[in-house]
Amino acid sequence: MKTLAAALALIAPAQAGLRFPCSTLTIERLDPVVQPGAIPAAHVHHIVGGNAFNATMEGDVGERATCTTCQMAEDFSNYWTAQLYFKHPTNGSYFRVPILPVQPLLGGSQGASGGLTVYYTQFDLSRDNLNQQKITAFKPGFRMTVGSPTETGKPHVGLRYQCLTGQSRGREMDTFPTGPCTGGIFTTQHFPACWDGKNLDSPDHQSHMANTIKSDGFINAGACPSTHPVRMPQVAFETVWDTSKLNSMWPSGAPNPYVWSFEGTAAGTHADYMFGWKGDSLQRAMDKSECFYDGCGSIKKQAMSVANQCTIKETVREQTSGWLTKLPGR
Repeated sequence: MKTLAAALALIAPAQAGLRFPCSTLTIERLDPVVQPGAIPAAHVHHIVGGNAFNATMEGDVGERATCTTCQMAEDFSNYWTAQLYFKHPTNGSYFRVPILPVQPLLGGSQGASGGLTVYYTQFDLSRDNLNQQKITAFKPGFRMTVGSPTETGKPHVGLRYQCLTGQSRGREMDTFPTGPCTGGIFTTQHFPACWDGKNLDSPDHQSHMANTIKSDGFINAGACPSTHPVRMPQVAFETVWDTSKLNSMWPSGAPNPYVWSFEGTAAGTHADYMFGWKGDSLQRAMDKSECFYDGCGSIKKQAMSVANQCTIKETVREQTSGWLTKLPGR
């Protein structure tokens, strides 16, 4: 798989896109896409974005939100993944792994609190943008997922792990690292980018979208299929799980001690996206063609110190951090 860093190094000047940090909004058992209305949902999620997030979300959430934990001040979307836990090799207790801001390629995430980094790109970050379709922004009410917690083989295409050591991200893998990572575990969630042009969602939250990649990662994969003819922005998340204080508890040669919050293996990694940009702000950025990271200045930014003030009230009151005898909901 071509990494985001490697792909960005090859990016053509004619491409535009966005890359920005979002601080953590909440960590709790809520999932308005897969389990709407459930309080609590089945497992713990790490959630960032707009403060309209709640157990049930319909319609234009961007119009209802009043603040966002994201650097792009007009982005009230929500982005979430399962939470990572460390399972103690000796006593079987669980510890919620802290989250670090992703170190920026070109600056910009200073002051972020936990959270993740979001990408909206054109043409799968490929040099070859000939014959590519116009990028059409998502519509109010749009949502999608990638991956599945029930997967036991290999993760969905584009869902990958890297072992951080110093400034090196290491090779991309389809499973957890086999040894301690001094800089943490780096995860990437890469969404499909071709829409059927009709449905804002589907029963499995995936069928209304189709992948633009044939093997893996940020590589050119040709035009959208006739069944899903509308090319949308390519969305991806990056998260750094801070394992540094847990590595000493991983005995040499012992199996991987990390699990997702659904007691799942690496294959079950997954992510959810709910669109919430204000008005035509995302379309404006996708229409630009000569810069990257900030949409050629077409999007209003806010300081992360301001973004960090955006909060929501806790909905599910239960302990999710510290040492736990069992995972929440298990």
